[in-house]
Amino acid sequence: MHNQSERRSLSVTINQITEEALDQLFREARSHSAWLPEPVSVALLRKAYELARLGPTSGNASPARFVFLTTPDAKARLKPVLMPGNVDKTMAAPTRHVKTRTIFFFTTLRRHMGRHHKRARFDANILAD
Repeated sequence: MHNQSERRSLSVTINQITEEALDQLFREARSHSAWLPEPVSVALLRKAYELARLGPTSGNASPARFVFLTTPDAKARLKPVLMPGNVDKTMAAPTRHVKTRTIFFFTTLRRHMGRHHKRARFDANILAD
């Protein structure tokens, strides 16, 4: 629990993201179609994962699953499900990232979150559909 002065100092340190950062992340960001012929290090993949896992989730339950395909065999297994226009660039990329989600992630909330889980909320949503 933060005391009054800690809360005040925390609120002062929050800065807005710069316009340059917004441009780089959203306004000018584009998908890449060409790659350097170099492998991507495991350390860099871990850094990417560490940032991606901090994104907002439903009930802080993090249903996302991240898979990094780094070998030709792993990428070949992905090839049959690719759109024709994506095959060449996907096979040429040194690493492919596949993000999936577990649809029934909430069924394991009790194991991961103990008594603070929110499974009933998710059960109600499934029953409503």
